[in-house]
Amino acid sequence: MSRGRTPAFDVIIVGAGVIGAVMASLLLARKLSTAGRVAVVADQFAAAPVGPDWDLRVFALSRASERLLKVCGIWNSLPATRVFPYERMCVFDAGGTPPGPNSLTFDCAELGEPNLGYIVDGKELQWHCLKAARAAGVVFIEGAVEAISAGDDAAILRLRDGRELRGTLLAAADGTDSKTRELLRIDTAGHAYYQDALVAHVQTAQVHANTAWQRFLSTGPVAFLPLNDGRCSMVWSVARPRADLLRALDPQAFDQALTEASGAVLGQCTLTTKLATFPLKLQYAVDYARPRAVLLGDAAHVVHPLAGQGLNLGLLDCAALAQVLDEAGGAGNFGDYKHLRRYERWRRSENIIAAAALDGLERLFSNSDARSVGLRTAGLRAVARMPFVKRALAKRALGVAGDVPEFLKAV
Repeated sequence: MSRGRTPAFDVIIVGAGVIGAVMASLLLARKLSTAGRVAVVADQFAAAPVGPDWDLRVFALSRASERLLKVCGIWNSLPATRVFPYERMCVFDAGGTPPGPNSLTFDCAELGEPNLGYIVDGKELQWHCLKAARAAGVVFIEGAVEAISAGDDAAILRLRDGRELRGTLLAAADGTDSKTRELLRIDTAGHAYYQDALVAHVQTAQVHANTAWQRFLSTGPVAFLPLNDGRCSMVWSVARPRADLLRALDPQAFDQALTEASGAVLGQCTLTTKLATFPLKLQYAVDYARPRAVLLGDAAHVVHPLAGQGLNLGLLDCAALAQVLDEAGGAGNFGDYKHLRRYERWRRSENIIAAAALDGLERLFSNSDARSVGLRTAGLRAVARMPFVKRALAKRALGVAGDVPEFLKAV
């Protein structure tokens, strides 16, 4: 790499999903005085959603994520028909029925909040994040990254077609199987859950009551996320052999299996869409930073979906990196390793706490031995009797407790 050559971009982001698009928008929407040129590189960019129905993949967004999207100018552009605020969350063990000793309910009224978060259509969210990035002046570059090198003054990306891009900082937001992370030679650790998440939209005999429901079974949790048309988005995590059997069932047989798995908490369930499947695993990058490069979102960490926190954690990565870069003192310092290490220490510690908690819950609730059942029952009852503990857990899930970036605390 030749010295003294000015990078074409202050920040190059690889990945055009929600995390990559939000990070790009955030760098410019926050009016960072030093972030002049930002590029997003991806194999392809999502097209505008078509069709009247919800996407099969939905996200449960926290209060912190809502605030971040408002800062980026994204939140108010989302179509109201694809954003639904939910007011309560009820979790219960397979041995109990809500309300009861083996269940726990969180209510926004008890927290003084308007809601507990929002269910948002995945395709609409990605599309509007990309629209906001383009409107903010982000440069979109279509191409596959083939090689990366970094030096004192820039990171260089070589694309498969031979083009080279130079940036002061490279941010990898290209997902679970990140090619950028691989090229940066950053290892990952973790383990497979040997589970698949079965996803579909279902009609239930009883109204969802603006409540997110989750029942823990020894084979994995089944969750219902409320939608504004009265249906629920269903996420059923089951061991892979069981998932194969369920996928092979005819719709009526699957409906009955799902109704039984949910404890009929909302009565008879009826599929209204096809089934989609996602493999589940716990994965975390050993490092989040290299000189002139950082990891964001699923490229850095993948957690079990039982609490719907994966995207929220990634969005907090974006907010933390934006704050660190804002305080770095100039675009020339964006790739300075000491600043990137600060981001790494901040977000890795927060993400490890979340991943360990979710992994522990999955292990505890998937175990049917008498000791685990006793611990679950005692834990649910203890939390139910201690309002301050419930409040602390809810605030953490909302993303307004813990080490939250300053600009998200009072939006």
